[in-house]
Amino acid sequence: MNIFVINSGSSSIKYQLIDMPDATVICSGIIDKIGMEDSTILHKTFIEGKEQDIKKDISIKDHEEGLKAVASLLTDPVTGVIKDHSAIHIVGHRVVHGGESFSATTNITEEVKEKIKQLFPLAPLHNPLNYLGIEIAEKLFPVSKQVAVFDTAFHQTIQPVAYRYAIPDTFYREDGIRVYGFHGTSHKNVSEKAIEYLKKENSKIITIHLGNGCSMTAILNGQSIETSMGFGPMNGLIMGTRCGDFDQSAIFYLVNQLGYDIEKVNTLLNKKSGMVGLTGHSDMREIKAKIESGDKEAQLAYDMYAWRIRKYIGAYTALLNGLDGIVFTGGVGENDSLMRKLCSSAMDYLGIQLDENKNESQLHSLREINTDNSPVKILVIPTNEELEIATQCFHLLN
Repeated sequence: MNIFVINSGSSSIKYQLIDMPDATVICSGIIDKIGMEDSTILHKTFIEGKEQDIKKDISIKDHEEGLKAVASLLTDPVTGVIKDHSAIHIVGHRVVHGGESFSATTNITEEVKEKIKQLFPLAPLHNPLNYLGIEIAEKLFPVSKQVAVFDTAFHQTIQPVAYRYAIPDTFYREDGIRVYGFHGTSHKNVSEKAIEYLKKENSKIITIHLGNGCSMTAILNGQSIETSMGFGPMNGLIMGTRCGDFDQSAIFYLVNQLGYDIEKVNTLLNKKSGMVGLTGHSDMREIKAKIESGDKEAQLAYDMYAWRIRKYIGAYTALLNGLDGIVFTGGVGENDSLMRKLCSSAMDYLGIQLDENKNESQLHSLREINTDNSPVKILVIPTNEELEIATQCFHLLN
């Protein structure tokens, strides 16, 4: 069964065509920097054990244009992997926010699409793009079943003591204002790998997903009990363009004293803050280049990013009442050894002891980077949200 997975981010689209249940990747790719002049497509095919890479440096103005380019690559007369789009049985969509309406993977119907639209205000950077991906996929792959996998679903195990806010009860009962959590597909994927690796089902794990969006989750015996993102995907850690934790009083100051309207505040905190607000760049590689050139503001931003993560590690270790392992994943978590070092430093009291030589390894597979006698395992685990989505789609329809 061929399952085509679409994972739309705020400025990128990751995708994979996977033959299930064997989990054989037929092709994969990423469209990066959508909406910018230097956007790129990296498309990889895997045919009879041979990998072929196709890279295109082209301007892709929006997600619709990007998905159409991918659909064309799939059926290209020379490098295509399928004869026509009818060879795709299921299109699996990552949808960031499911609210309380969706606690599991679901077939996409008009009613489901309408509920996803109603949740736009809760994830303004993502749900509209996820919805657009569904609409485009229905046109490009008209005979395929469309399935939604929700980032919030993994966090449905969080209890009221953790997901309720200390505001009047009616706002939760009538308006659904509560913690939902995000990146659940990634946290679920890497935590299951960690539990299998540790051979410890009764486990206490903290997963740290660091990309353009960043979040952490405390996982007890395989279930999410606390997570850093909240009602929307802006809370918690410092991110590429999002501020993370921010004093609500400052919002009133922006509006009442500085003349900002609410939409301008929303744009500021979602799109112009985080690392881009502190340094002018959202890409950690560009920020590190500025640090190497002696930029003190870039160094401060980098240190702030790690400080916030360390603060959450301490809080989550307390909630778990102990710790068996921490997991770094996502583009920054998997590739930035210096950030991992900063996040793991001065944590001896919690049993976190980094091996600097292991940390410098360039292996792109599950690996330990802790010292041999460290009470807590420090793991780097590449996330595979696309495979997780394909697996959930397959189990839904079989």
